[in-house]
Amino acid sequence: MNKIGFYISSALLGLAILSSTLFVVDQRQFGVVYALGQIKSVITEPGLNFKLPPPFQNVTYIDKRLLTLDNADTEPMLTAEKQRMVIDWFVRWRITDPTDFIRHVGLDEQAGAIQLSRVVRNAFQEEINKHTVQELLSEKRETVMQDVKAEVIKKVHGTKSWGIDVVDVRMTRADYVDTITESVYRRMEAERKRVANELRSTGAAEGEKIRADADRQREVTIANAYRDAQKIKGEGDAMAAKLYAESFGKDPQFAQFYRSLEAYKATFNKKSDVVVLDPSSDFFKAMKSSGSGGGAGAGAGAKK
Repeated sequence: MNKIGFYISSALLGLAILSSTLFVVDQRQFGVVYALGQIKSVITEPGLNFKLPPPFQNVTYIDKRLLTLDNADTEPMLTAEKQRMVIDWFVRWRITDPTDFIRHVGLDEQAGAIQLSRVVRNAFQEEINKHTVQELLSEKRETVMQDVKAEVIKKVHGTKSWGIDVVDVRMTRADYVDTITESVYRRMEAERKRVANELRSTGAAEGEKIRADADRQREVTIANAYRDAQKIKGEGDAMAAKLYAESFGKDPQFAQFYRSLEAYKATFNKKSDVVVLDPSSDFFKAMKSSGSGGGAGAGAGAKK
């Protein structure tokens, strides 16, 4: 029974030692084998590999995929005309030589990102200082990014290679700092308000001009209509007077009688009117003539 337990313990111990000597490298990683703190070997191909058990040898893994480094720094940069600009950028990079990377940069991708971020920012600052805001927003933007990329590659491939490859450097945004942006917005708002007020003033002036012209045309139309009406009325009155003169010329007594009737009609046009006249006045001459005529006719009839 003791022999069986011994065999089982020995087997388990052997499996533990064997498992500590085996490691698997993924196809997305580099495997770096350390021996007493020194790089022993770098495994670049995926698969099962062997090493000495700890503490004689240890293994760490470094990502070999294409990595993206985004800018997280909002510190403004100065342009050629001393304008403070906030630049957003990102870098696409990968580790190509784990040995150089570990010796000159750091033990993992985070250390490489920190070092690379500082280099890219310095390169951008140097290029931004050479260009104006207009150039950063125009076709020279691509030139700036290419120059920054060339500067970064020169730095990481210098006398002490970083063991990395910079694939691309892109500038995603170039904008004024918040204080300047707010000032620009206020100036734009003031300019738009000025243009709006100018347009409203011009519109009001045009409206007054149109209304004045319409009033003038109305007055002219009314005056012309009144003139034509008076002309027609005068022509009608003249024709009526002519007809009256022709008619009354044939019988003057009838004309005088007709005018008296028109006068009576104009005088006694309301039941409530009260007129005080002298009976001996010529105003009642037509009535008197009518009454005397009636009496004479009656007397003549009586004689017959």
